[in-house]
Amino acid sequence: METPRTLTEAAEALRTGAATSVALTERAIATADRLDGALGTYLARFDEAALAAAERADRELAAGRDRGPLHGVPFGVKDIIAVAEGPTTAQSLVLDPGWGAGRDAPVTARLKAAGAVITGKVTTMEFACGMPDFAKPFPVPRNPWDTGTWAGGSSSGTGSGVAAGMFYAGLGTDTAGSIRIPAAFCGITGLMPTFGRVPKSGVAPLGYSLDHVGPMARSARDCAAVLDAIAGAHPSDPDSVDLPYEPPLLDGSLEGVRIGVVREHHFPDGHDPAVGPAYDTALDVLAAKGAALTEITLPYWYEMLMANVVTLSSEALAYHRNDLSARWEDYGDATRATLARAAAITGADYVQAQRVRRVAQDAVERLFDDLDVIVAPTTSAGAPRYDDIVPEEGPIDVGEVFTHIHTMHWDCVGNPVLAAPMGATAGGLPLSIQFAGPAWGEAAILRAADAYQTATDWHLRVPPTP
Repeated sequence: METPRTLTEAAEALRTGAATSVALTERAIATADRLDGALGTYLARFDEAALAAAERADRELAAGRDRGPLHGVPFGVKDIIAVAEGPTTAQSLVLDPGWGAGRDAPVTARLKAAGAVITGKVTTMEFACGMPDFAKPFPVPRNPWDTGTWAGGSSSGTGSGVAAGMFYAGLGTDTAGSIRIPAAFCGITGLMPTFGRVPKSGVAPLGYSLDHVGPMARSARDCAAVLDAIAGAHPSDPDSVDLPYEPPLLDGSLEGVRIGVVREHHFPDGHDPAVGPAYDTALDVLAAKGAALTEITLPYWYEMLMANVVTLSSEALAYHRNDLSARWEDYGDATRATLARAAAITGADYVQAQRVRRVAQDAVERLFDDLDVIVAPTTSAGAPRYDDIVPEEGPIDVGEVFTHIHTMHWDCVGNPVLAAPMGATAGGLPLSIQFAGPAWGEAAILRAADAYQTATDWHLRVPPTP
């Protein structure tokens, strides 16, 4: 059997009889057996349960019961999202082992209802806000393109697992870029939906007003299929919104589509020299597909970066305050730093950040009076080396890491954004472009990214075997 490359191809192969769910799952398990020791993708594997789910999927498909494009396809789930088959640790010594035990988060339950085969829980940064920590008893996630580099965070294992072929798609979360950063560094596609589009209950919280749950896979078309299954309000999440989700038009054309092009703030000092040419080539592809391109500036750029820091830190401390006081040493260094700095943030600071967020949201939404999509580089460099971000002495400089990451603005305003591969550095590390849309405009960015991917193959490229 020729192995399908994408979720979309796997779904087709299952329906034509070219593949079975059991065969796809066995291959996913074999790939994990071979590569996980080098990549640190899994925290817990559900091999037995996954094979049972795959057998059930094959029986249902053979009997004519088709749950949709996810039916029988292997998936990984970030380990801050509850899954009944195993524990949720948030990759931390702190989380109560009983948290989420024996139950599915709404988003996981929706995957299962769509027939997805859950292969296991995958690595994250501690509570989705830490950084790689070699001192803690958890796997350190590595990038399959170069195991000396970071897979990105905090949805690290989802990014590395999709790129390495351990599963076709997975769930990540995004509060400051945690879907799009690993998608960028690992050379896959990741979608942060509009805040409230997908329920976040059953997910260990980081920023209550910033957290998004979304799909990560090889292609925009794959992400569209996953979003269709997981979108929609749920009574357990008061922030989830009951708005209809219209699947995107995926016809490969961008005729009449108005795209705003962002450069300002996205090419800082020290950016990789390959980013500019790769971005220009991507813009040429979009224009060739019929899009009308206009150079724009994102409003309140620096204000949104600061508002993200203030909001994320404050809301995270609200959740962790008691544990941080009682179990300081059990937290990782970077997590402690993120949480502790919130103690210096006043209530007035937090309120002001929310006021500025509203001003910026309104300003960004006005941009979409004249635009359908906005594009920008996701990062201005490839994945950083562990030697650079985890120094032998002294704390990790998280600010330095984020100098070349351009995701936080969009979390703060809450709009949907998709990251897709657009090239590579001279050393072969993936580069990425972001497609942002108006609130509830996932269909627009999925259409644009899919059209781009019909003319490029960066999303189909496979990293060398570690």
